[in-house]
Amino acid sequence: MAHVRQLCFDTATDHALASEESALAFATTPGKSPAGVTVTLHTEFAEVREAWKVLETDLSGSVHQTFDWCTAWADTHELPRAILYGRCGTTPLFLLPLEIVRERGIRVARFMANPFTNINTGLFSAAFLDGEDAATGAFIASEMKRLLSGKADLIRLTNIPLHWRDKAHPLGSLATVENQNRTYQLPIAATFEATISQLNGKRRRKKHRNQVRGLEELGGFEHYQPQTPEEKAELLETFFAQKASRFRSLGLPNVFQPGETQAFFHALLQKERSGKDYGLELHAIRLTAPDNRQIAAIAGLSRKGDHVICQFGSITEGPAMAASPGELLFWLMIEQCVSDGVSLFDFGLGDQGYKRSWCTMETVQHDILMPVTLRGRFAAGFFHALTRAKAAIKANRKLYATIQRLRAKKPVQGEEQTSD
Repeated sequence: MAHVRQLCFDTATDHALASEESALAFATTPGKSPAGVTVTLHTEFAEVREAWKVLETDLSGSVHQTFDWCTAWADTHELPRAILYGRCGTTPLFLLPLEIVRERGIRVARFMANPFTNINTGLFSAAFLDGEDAATGAFIASEMKRLLSGKADLIRLTNIPLHWRDKAHPLGSLATVENQNRTYQLPIAATFEATISQLNGKRRRKKHRNQVRGLEELGGFEHYQPQTPEEKAELLETFFAQKASRFRSLGLPNVFQPGETQAFFHALLQKERSGKDYGLELHAIRLTAPDNRQIAAIAGLSRKGDHVICQFGSITEGPAMAASPGELLFWLMIEQCVSDGVSLFDFGLGDQGYKRSWCTMETVQHDILMPVTLRGRFAAGFFHALTRAKAAIKANRKLYATIQRLRAKKPVQGEEQTSD
């Protein structure tokens, strides 16, 4: 942990960690490493708010681990919190916002809001990221197990990229299994023309002209972004209605149906912006004919630094569908991102054709499974096998379609992931 020594004890070379075994050995001292790092467990946001705000400024941290995202989730879900905070003196080093849920009778510690996160990184200081090594992950793992003893059977951290924004993840050495889902991104160039040129620009522009023409034949359209709290809430309700209708028509369970899930997105939507950053912002294609003001497509975006993620999207049923309003909305949002200084537009988790048509990057993610108890050890084996099975099923498109139809016959579970 050379980076920690530099922060705290420049002369403490006798505390150098030469291997994973030594890292695990020093962690037997409750809460402290020889480098002076203290790791504590918190259940109240106020106790670590200041450090949280400092750590989330690093561009490599996911929006899903920001203070606003996690408080919006916690305020709408009654789940035990387990916020792990690492520091050196008063210098924040890392923060992992976890919660405890019951899965198949096992107490599982996971990232907050995990069913609706596209990429999980935790929050780490720049010094921690720059000095990452295998001993770092071993130390954090041992402290997590110690602090969660008696509270969880299994620590299950999913959707973690081993490398993200040109940096290795501090917990990368702990990766257990490759996640069945990947994320898809489009780098944003200095101009919109240069951005589109990464794709089949000529074909993309032709599709765009056809989409515009199709909606103009219905009386015209506009790129609508609600501004008032009332407008935002109304458009989000429209999204929920469109999504419910779409899931019904496909015979799939509606993961947005639970009241606490809808309350979470409403809470996130009403959070104040922090500079250019926001937890959730809605965009829509709205028809402008005097007798037809229908919302043809909706998308929800999140932004942290120069990274924008599309969290969800929906389209209406009816004549506007033929013009592919969802595709047109992506064009308009990406065009706006160019002028807003965004460098990466993220289409989020899950392999879908429209994502591959827009994206030039594919990010592999991994899961970390760390048993805390004997029951957790058996559960880790189960989840490992389950993830491998899901990956195999998704690789077989016919089999995956059959499984989706079978899922549609089951009641929707509030904790179910949207992209399983």
